[in-house]
Amino acid sequence: MSDERPAADLYRRYLAAVVRFHLRAAERSGLGPTDYQAASLLELDGSTTSGALGDRLGLTAGSATRVVDRLVAAGLARRVADPADRRRVLVEHTGALPDGLASYLNRVRIPLGEILGRLSEVERAGLERYLEGAERAYREALDND
Repeated sequence: MSDERPAADLYRRYLAAVVRFHLRAAERSGLGPTDYQAASLLELDGSTTSGALGDRLGLTAGSATRVVDRLVAAGLARRVADPADRRRVLVEHTGALPDGLASYLNRVRIPLGEILGRLSEVERAGLERYLEGAERAYREALDND
């Protein structure tokens, strides 16, 4: 195989590496893949309802509740009253990470930060446009499933 692979092949290899890395991070953290992803979404997007988190993960309401229960038990999430409607409960990330997860994630965060730091402003803008479009395409494909 030539060193010049089509962009689609590079993208598929990239995705496979990302998925494998995060599956290993979940395993090393003592979390299942769904719990790991749920914690990541809570950290990224902020507080939400258990149902909305379940929707993002493609889970039933009961499964989402069990994920939240496990995250609360692990100290990664907590349930809080919604300040806008005290009858409603939100789930929020506690800011805590499982032991060793931050250092494991830094194995890629640091080199990726260095790569991004070497990109020109135009290259970064193009990359951001691509990532936003790709995320939207995947989300819409799932929404239409």
